[in-house]
Amino acid sequence: MFRVPPLASEPAVTGNATLLGGEIMLERKISLTELADRVGITMANLSILKNNKARAVRFSTLDALCRELDCQPGDILSYRAGEEEESAD
Repeated sequence: MFRVPPLASEPAVTGNATLLGGEIMLERKISLTELADRVGITMANLSILKNNKARAVRFSTLDALCRELDCQPGDILSYRAGEEEESAD
């Protein structure tokens, strides 16, 4: 499961995988609106990725994000060991 880290000024969310840290967008001087337009996804979907609400991310979306941010997947994906979420079995 991909989790999006909070902006650098906010405390980190305990979780497993994170996507699209705020730092890279600040470094690239790109807004969420501009990134959504360039990647071809809605602001709502980009917001879901950014706010740790995504349950998955398509490789095509990851590819487009890396292309537009001029980065590698490891630059926008991270993993931290933490408590596993309970499954709804």
